[in-house]
Amino acid sequence: MTVEQQNQLNYLLNEARKATMSDAEMIEQRMSFAYGNSAFENPMITKEMVENEARKLAAK
Repeated sequence: MTVEQQNQLNYLLNEARKATMSDAEMIEQRMSFAYGNSAFENPMITKEMVENEARKLAAK
């Protein structure tokens, strides 16, 4: 990695540290993470299944 690339990476990392997510964005991110990891292990899992389970958990 060149010095310029390292500087650009450091800049982007610093900017990312300042980012904040809304509650809705956080929920979407969690569902995406859950789906990605679950579907990797079991291809029969769908996004709809993850969304349904997330709604059930939120209702508790």
